[in-house]
Amino acid sequence: MKLKEIIVVEGRDDTTAVKRAVDADTIETNGSAVSEKTLEKIRHAQEKRGVIILTDPDYPGQRIRQIVQEAVPGCRHAFVEKHDALRKTGRGLGVEHASPEVIRQALKDAHLMTVEPVELITKEDLVTAGLIGGPKAKARREKLGAALKIGYVNGKQLYNRLMMFEITKEDFAQALTRILQEEEHE
Repeated sequence: MKLKEIIVVEGRDDTTAVKRAVDADTIETNGSAVSEKTLEKIRHAQEKRGVIILTDPDYPGQRIRQIVQEAVPGCRHAFVEKHDALRKTGRGLGVEHASPEVIRQALKDAHLMTVEPVELITKEDLVTAGLIGGPKAKARREKLGAALKIGYVNGKQLYNRLMMFEITKEDFAQALTRILQEEEHE
C-alpha cells in the first residue's frame, strides 16, 4: 500500500514500524519538543502531499498531535489503540509496537480534524450515556474511542475530540448502542 501523504511520527522506531506496514515517507518530531524547523517541514509536506499524524496513544503523543494541529491545520489524524501499541514483552507503549495490520487500518481510518468544531453532541449527552463519571465510564470511553476510531481520551477531552472529528449524533448513538449491548452480554 503506497501513501501519497507524509506520516508524522515521533521517532525512528515509529518510522521503521510504518515502513513495515506501508510504503510511505515520514517526518519524525523527535519527541514532544517539536522544533520550528520540524513544523516548517510539516507545513511544506501538507502543502505538497498532505499529512497524517500518527503518534503514540499517550500524553506526549497527544501533546505532539496538538502542537502540529495548531501549527499546521488540515492534517489528518490516525490513531492506534493502547492495547494495540503495547510491547509484547515487558513495559513499553508506542506506535513502534503496533503490528503492520493495525498501522494500515489506523492510516486507512485517518480523520480530518476541524479547527472550528460544530456542536453535534452535547456534554449532557456524554453524562447521560455514562461516559463521564460513574463506574463504567472509562471502559465505555475506551470502547467508544475504538468504535469511532478517534482514540481513547479522558472524560474532559472526549467532548473536544467528538467535536473536532464532527462525530454526528447518529454515529455516536449507534456506537453507544453497540457498547451497551456488549455490556449486557458480559
